[in-house]
Amino acid sequence: MDNGKSLYSSFKNPFGRPWMINNSAAAPAGGSSGTKGIIAGGITGGIEICITYPTEFVKTQLQLDEKSSAGGTKQYTGIADCVKKTVKTNGFFGLYRGLSVLLYGSIPKSAVRFGAFESFKNHAVDEKGNLSPQMRVLCGLGAGVCEAIFAVTPMETVKVKFINDTRSANPRFKGFFHGVSCIVKEQGLKGVYQGVTATILKQGSNQAIRFFVMETCKDYYRGGDPSKPVPKLVVGAFGAVAGAASVFGNTPIDVVKTRMQGLEAAKYSSTYDCFVKIWKNERPTAFYKGTVPRLSRVCLDVAITFMIYDSFMDLFNKVWP
Repeated sequence: MDNGKSLYSSFKNPFGRPWMINNSAAAPAGGSSGTKGIIAGGITGGIEICITYPTEFVKTQLQLDEKSSAGGTKQYTGIADCVKKTVKTNGFFGLYRGLSVLLYGSIPKSAVRFGAFESFKNHAVDEKGNLSPQMRVLCGLGAGVCEAIFAVTPMETVKVKFINDTRSANPRFKGFFHGVSCIVKEQGLKGVYQGVTATILKQGSNQAIRFFVMETCKDYYRGGDPSKPVPKLVVGAFGAVAGAASVFGNTPIDVVKTRMQGLEAAKYSSTYDCFVKIWKNERPTAFYKGTVPRLSRVCLDVAITFMIYDSFMDLFNKVWP
């Protein structure tokens, strides 16, 4: 029995809440916390996406909007114009085109991100179980790279192609599975892995920035007392700050990634070539296209994710021993 207890106590769950590194607001509840985390993360992701997806749609449309080589004009003059034209052409739910792709990918993305971060963290903590600010950045970077390779790249590529498809006079994709089958049939598996380099850069920098900012804010709030709980509204506010920091830090990468994943990605020979052509053919400000709608989505996204996930984990810990 003692040996069994020793083995159990030494087991580290790879699916804990990575932002609750030490003395979390809600302590983990035994060996089932990994399963609870996956389910809570999936539910949270679904709720968050349904709330914020229209801003993601508009952001992607604005990033894809560019003057043609023949001297044509842009399709949209701004955020309001994009929303107006989309609703007029496809109705209100036209703003939700491509939503299913993100819904289908939310659970594996969360599992890879949280599992990778926790695994890296377990190897990086000091003898007291603390993770230094530098290691938070590196662990966040590693988690972002893992999720980019195993979940985000195919999900984002298909999402961008779906949104890009709505820009054509006669959209071809009739649904998620039909769209994926068309992409794979015409372009092979690489058709859903376009922009993998840019996505790795984006997700890696995203998580590195967010985890660092989130943990730094929480440490400041606690005032050196790691046992002090952080209210969920405060966690949400910190999440919004972390989200904003990541937007300003990597929107240029996001623009390049979106171009590399669009239906016209063939005109770019590589991620670097895409960067160079945007720099030469458009003003440097083109690298910050879609910043405002992305800022509103990401801040709300990160704030909601931290708050709702924590609430579901608290609930699961009460009803699910």
